[in-house]
Amino acid sequence: MKVLIANRGEIAVRVIRASRELGLGTVAVYSDADRGALHVRRADEAVHIGAAPAAESYLHIDRIVAAAAETGATFVHPGYGFLAENAAFAQACAEAGLIFIGPSPAAIARMGSKTAARDVARAAGVPIVPGTDEPFDVDAPDEVVRTAAATIGYPLLIKAVAGGGGKGMRTVTSAADLIPALSRARSEAQSAFGDGRCYLERRIVEPRHIEIQLLGDRHGTVVPFVERECSIQRRHQKVVEESPATQLAVDTRRAMAAAAVRIAQAVGYVGAGTIEFLVDRNEAFYFLEMNTRLQVEHPVTEAVTGIDLVHWQLRIARGEALTIDPAQSLEPRGHAIECRVYAEDPDRGFTPSPGRLTSLAIPGGPGVRDDRGVDAGDEISIFYDPLIAKLTVWDETRAAAIGRLRRVLDEYRVTGVRTTLPFFRWLVRQPAFHTGALSTTFLDEVLASRREPFVSPTPDQVIEAALAAAVATWTRGRRALPVTQPGSASRWQAAARREQRR
Repeated sequence: MKVLIANRGEIAVRVIRASRELGLGTVAVYSDADRGALHVRRADEAVHIGAAPAAESYLHIDRIVAAAAETGATFVHPGYGFLAENAAFAQACAEAGLIFIGPSPAAIARMGSKTAARDVARAAGVPIVPGTDEPFDVDAPDEVVRTAAATIGYPLLIKAVAGGGGKGMRTVTSAADLIPALSRARSEAQSAFGDGRCYLERRIVEPRHIEIQLLGDRHGTVVPFVERECSIQRRHQKVVEESPATQLAVDTRRAMAAAAVRIAQAVGYVGAGTIEFLVDRNEAFYFLEMNTRLQVEHPVTEAVTGIDLVHWQLRIARGEALTIDPAQSLEPRGHAIECRVYAEDPDRGFTPSPGRLTSLAIPGGPGVRDDRGVDAGDEISIFYDPLIAKLTVWDETRAAAIGRLRRVLDEYRVTGVRTTLPFFRWLVRQPAFHTGALSTTFLDEVLASRREPFVSPTPDQVIEAALAAAVATWTRGRRALPVTQPGSASRWQAAARREQRR
């Protein structure tokens, strides 16, 4: 039997490895930009599915289904992102006689709508954040929205019905900002998801973002796992994840796990999924949303439980019953922390830094895991998420895990592109990080106090900057540039031109 992986990058490599361990053949799909990508090199077979833009390749349902039929694949694993939570894709697989490794199309559709998911949680007796029960159509009158917002109260959040990753989300603190923010959220949601509908939700002040991983089989069993702390976020995107959560009472943990199971059972959930909660200062928790797929941060759960989640995804797809003891899945063994290493420049607002990786030095040692989808010489494309790797460390305590993470980050080297490694090296040395008193505003607060760059300039760069500034001063004064050595004039003039362009 074969598994077609309808994805790319590190998650495709992860699924290929797990499939091979279970004796399954693997089929990769790739775009023009990924012809030589690591996941293509690792798979048994590979099928070209289109041009570099995702809409012409990794989001093209017909081409992916055709690739599965062409290669005789039995299963389709969607990974995360792209089509992973697309009910139409799951339905197309079923109609083609393929086994989609995930929940049913009905479950994806129901839990993929944030307002419908709130209804499921409410019916299951799980608290939800106060908000509008139905989404606003894109042409809903402004006055209707204002009335709903006044009932909920400020501050509040505007959220896209089909949203994710912070897209289509805006914080509103006053009535005057409501309609302009709604317009921007609708536009962003329409562009990102093809659905501009939004709803309103009360904004909980300084919440924690805690999630419960779960697995469901085809025999009605749902197993919850120890929670993950995902509160360290930037622009509503997770940056660092941990398991177990810090400073959370055992009773709260158990109650959240039980609530997650009720929600999953209400929709007949099959496969890997995650229930996300917001937790306030008093440890009251509220259902946020469900991700009907494997999460990016699943390695921290695997590290503290010893359970291979991707193996179980494949085994469930083959019809096996879950045999996991909740005593193992809910009792953490030690502490794990994951950092998402991106090709981004932290000194330029974390803007993407595409390019070719000229070298990689991956640290090792006990309790160190590096999930990546690239090798030295590979290209970080402008077309896709610039994730290089997920670095996960484990140790017996959180303090020990932080110490290990600090050592590993100091050893990790990437050249050719800017990365978030300098940011992580700084973060793990912040006293506020060590306390474990986290919230979704934590990172914004610690970043606000930082003044120096993450990457200190080299001595040569300092000299060059000083020369450029001096040249600019001379140039502005219309004075002749001094020439003391052959060739120096052209170098100084080039520096002056750079300075004038700033």
